[in-house]
Amino acid sequence: MVETNVQQFVGPLSPVEEKNAPLTLYIQGDASLLRGGVRVCVIGTRKPTQVGIESAKKYAEFLIRNKVTVVSGLAMGIDTIAHTTALACGGRTIAVLGTPLNQTSPTQNRSLQHRIGEEHLLVSQFAVGSRVYPGNFPLRNRTMALLSDATIIIEAGKTSGTQHQGWEALRLGRPLFILKTVVDAGFDWAVKMLDYGAIPLTDQEELYEFLPIHMDEVSGEQAF
Repeated sequence: MVETNVQQFVGPLSPVEEKNAPLTLYIQGDASLLRGGVRVCVIGTRKPTQVGIESAKKYAEFLIRNKVTVVSGLAMGIDTIAHTTALACGGRTIAVLGTPLNQTSPTQNRSLQHRIGEEHLLVSQFAVGSRVYPGNFPLRNRTMALLSDATIIIEAGKTSGTQHQGWEALRLGRPLFILKTVVDAGFDWAVKMLDYGAIPLTDQEELYEFLPIHMDEVSGEQAF
């Protein structure tokens, strides 16, 4: 476990970024995942529909194929699918926790958290031994938005905590994608986010229009 300052990972911070960045990050695993490459956060409801499950897998697979590190929050549902899909596809993943590194929420993801810490990267802004409060998780979402180059909301309901990260991504000026199925559901928060610059997403190929792309020299396939 390593304690370090967040600025070492995200580089020079704008005034908005600095205002919202935690003073310290506690990490376990491969810190290089915070220093290079593209990181995209895939998040959503803890109780996804079958459509949401399939969408989470599809977008996580697409990101991994394009050499993007998948970031998520280790929650049940969409977060878990994003992490496990990245692992199954041989890609890289970062879990940003709402608990200290020595605790797990939910407990069902203890083995998944252990694997990510051993093979990929765990990040927490909460010191080992500190208590876990409900307010930790919105703060975790804020940090996830800061550490990610873009955020994709796969599926979320009327009162979903996913909203916290959506608004934070917009405040930071990072691309925020909301699946069209969420927008079409007519949730007030999703409609308002579109007014502030969120992008409705109907197909993964549309990400090429908003994120940097390069040509992979080895495989010849397109990649971010």
